[in-house]
Amino acid sequence: MSNQKIYHFSAQVYYEDTDHSGVVYHPNYFKFFERAREDIIGVETLSRLWHGEQIGFAVYKTQIQYHEGAVFGDILDIQTTWEKESPYRLIFRHRAFRPHGKKPAVTCDLHLVCLGREKKLIPIPDLAFLKELYNH
Repeated sequence: MSNQKIYHFSAQVYYEDTDHSGVVYHPNYFKFFERAREDIIGVETLSRLWHGEQIGFAVYKTQIQYHEGAVFGDILDIQTTWEKESPYRLIFRHRAFRPHGKKPAVTCDLHLVCLGREKKLIPIPDLAFLKELYNH
C-alpha cells in the first residue's frame, strides 16, 4: 500500500557537504534523506525502539540517480513518499529539489528492513506514520 501524501523536509547545504568543485559530495544526499526519514518516523519513536526494545532499521537496498548537483547555500526540498511493501520492508522514495527546481536534482528509492535484538529480520512494528497509509 502506498502513501500518496508528499512529506517535505528542508535540508540546508553547508560548505562541509560539498566537494572541491563546490557541488554536494554524492554520498551526502544519503544524510539528507536519512534526516527526512527520521523526521517522518519521529526521533522519539526511533529512540524508544532502539533504547527500549532494541529494534532498529537497516538499509536493505538503494537505487539513486544524480541529475543535477546542488551547491553550497542551496536549501533543498526533500520530498518523500513511502509504502509498506511487505510486513518486513518499507520503501521510501526521496526526491531532492534545488530552489526553484522544476525537476529533482537527485532521486532515490530506499528499502528499509527492521532488525531485532539478535540483528535478525523482524516484522515492521505498527508505527504511527504507517497509519497514514491506511487513512487515504
